[in-house]
Amino acid sequence: MALAETAFAKINLALHVRKRREDGYHELETLFAFVDDGDRLTACGAGGDRLTTTGEFAGALTDPFGNIVAQALSRLPHGAGWDVTLEKRLPVAAGLGGGSADAGAIFRMVRDAHGLPDGWQEKAARLGADVPACVESRTCIGRGTGTDLEMVESDLAGTPVLLVNPRVPLATGPVFGRWDGRDRGAMPDGGVRAIAMAGRNDLEPGAIALCPQIADVLAALRETDAFVVRMSGSGATCFALYDDMRGREYAARKLAAAHPGWWQMEGCLR
Repeated sequence: MALAETAFAKINLALHVRKRREDGYHELETLFAFVDDGDRLTACGAGGDRLTTTGEFAGALTDPFGNIVAQALSRLPHGAGWDVTLEKRLPVAAGLGGGSADAGAIFRMVRDAHGLPDGWQEKAARLGADVPACVESRTCIGRGTGTDLEMVESDLAGTPVLLVNPRVPLATGPVFGRWDGRDRGAMPDGGVRAIAMAGRNDLEPGAIALCPQIADVLAALRETDAFVVRMSGSGATCFALYDDMRGREYAARKLAAAHPGWWQMEGCLR
């Protein structure tokens, strides 16, 4: 057995926070989309589960037993065991659902090898609110805590996207803690492009307060020919959408020259 999957980077084209819940979570309306690049996982059969982490951001994953890949494997039937290699190409604590995307890739690998058990969505949600969306890795609307999914056809499929992170990790909890509690209204109706252009990310102000470099990234991206610029999730990664590859490539070169320390990834929306 040899399996390989990409853990596609998740971005929130819009993220509207509606209220705090009594259980400590928040009611959300979000438009998930996925980039055609991300972490990379391979697996082969073994006598027990093993996980090897490589790649630029491998050093940020310090607890192999607490790693979400290991947790996903422990929840799914996958034979005698898997020897998994995770190439960590996405920054950690970056608003890209990197860990959730890794778990989503494991779910797809198990699906291809053995099929997923009944109730897999609940198993995925226990790992993280955005893991069910990352298993699908298709454009969808998330409601509730993000686990209530509605698949949608995307008129942005194939759109060039540039991801930029100032290399500052940003934990999700403190960013949500900075939300001011004000409901600024529902996510707009319409196609994916229309929602992306008219939507917003209600976590941006709080994230910028904790990580001012986000404002610098957003300002730099807004000086390019992007038609949407926004922070993803709880940050600190920001994204820009372009009408053509040339616009994205020019922007990537411009930002790399001006800010060589920033992390970038170029891709297209799935």
